[in-house]
Amino acid sequence: MKEIVSNPDLVAYCGLYCGACGRYLKDRCLGCHENQKAGWCKVRLCCIDNRYTACADCKQYDNPMDCKAFNNIMSKIFAFIFRSNRAACIAQIRELGIQGHADSMAEHRRQSIKR
Repeated sequence: MKEIVSNPDLVAYCGLYCGACGRYLKDRCLGCHENQKAGWCKVRLCCIDNRYTACADCKQYDNPMDCKAFNNIMSKIFAFIFRSNRAACIAQIRELGIQGHADSMAEHRRQSIKR
């Protein structure tokens, strides 16, 4: 199994940290940016179309929860099951930058900031 390390390339478009995800650590997923099978993800598609590193780059919405791509049914299910607060992840990226977010998530060994 891989070690959890800080890598800004492992910050998902929605702010989750793939570098601490069990599937990534067990080599069952390449991470958001490399996962071509994640064509269903509206956040990923939006960020790719707009050339964003993450939703934190979007200037249209101060609060990502106001964005229908970010705050969709799949994200609500994920947030409920994993007690995940992706909006807090986006806020942290805006505050610390993508590297700072990766550093924090790796240091705390977490995929998401919890609700």
